[in-house]
Amino acid sequence: MILEKKGIFSDKEKPEINYPCVWVYKVIGEDCSLLKEEIVRACAPHDVTITHSHSSSKGKYHSLNAELTVPDEQVRLGIYKQLKSADAVKFVL
Repeated sequence: MILEKKGIFSDKEKPEINYPCVWVYKVIGEDCSLLKEEIVRACAPHDVTITHSHSSSKGKYHSLNAELTVPDEQVRLGIYKQLKSADAVKFVL
């Protein structure tokens, strides 16, 4: 497969992540205040640094970066799932 030759992972491969590590989630939605609340809730009890990343040209959508140290894969994926299921969150990257 051409993509594999260019260093892009296939569905069966996972990158090796050494824990604990710093992880950044990009969280996108319409209301910055609600996004921040959801990020803090999903990341608890871990300390998270939230910074504004970007706003759409019309100001309807905002993206925030949530940076924290995750101790293991279970925590990393659990935070992702909580963020993804939050009503205020449109996308999580």
